[in-house]
Formats: sequence, C-alpha cells, structure tokens
Amino acid sequence: MKKQGIMFWVIVLLVAFYIIDGLFISHQIAWGSIIVPFAVVGIVILLYKYPPRKYRKTQPRIKPSARTMAKVAAERKPARTEKRKAYPFQVIEGQKGKNDDDLPKYH
Repeated sequence: MKKQGIMFWVIVLLVAFYIIDGLFISHQIAWGSIIVPFAVVGIVILLYKYPPRKYRKTQPRIKPSARTMAKVAAERKPARTEKRKAYPFQVIEGQKGKNDDDLPKYH
C-alpha cells in the first residue's frame, strides 16, 4: 500500500513538472489550451465539495434517546466534587426494643 502511494505522488510530481516545463521553459503548451482543463477540473472539484441542494444527501433526523441525551448533558456539565455521597435510602427504626447487649461492639 505504501509503494502505491509513493508511485501516485511521483506521477503527480512528474505531470506537474511537465506542465510547468511546457508553460514556462520550452513554451510547448499554449496558455489557452491549459486554462480550459484547469477550469473544468476546478468546477468539478467545487461541485463535488459543495453540491447543489438538489443533489445533496439528506441525513434522516433521528431523535436521540434519553440515555444519549443524559450522556451529552453529563459531558457538558463540569464534574461536581462532593465530600459525601447522598445515598437514596434511610434507616427505618423497627418495632423491637433496643437492647444494648445485642449491639455489636464496633458499629
């Protein structure tokens, strides 16, 4: 694959050298004969890069899921640093009486 890329650029450089040599040094190529192909190539490149609205591919509008929106929102928000976590539960006292003997030594 690397050799093919090198060969491509060698060919491009040789063609560019031939065009420059023909235009400026040996005057074998007339300016009128080189302007038209360059104009056509330029127009094709512009149309390829910026196609008319009629021929543009329209991407379907997909509504992002709630999970995706949560990810995006989390990435936009700076991370909060809390000293303590807020747990979503709390201790509910039972109906039994507390006995100090049953409590573990280290709680």
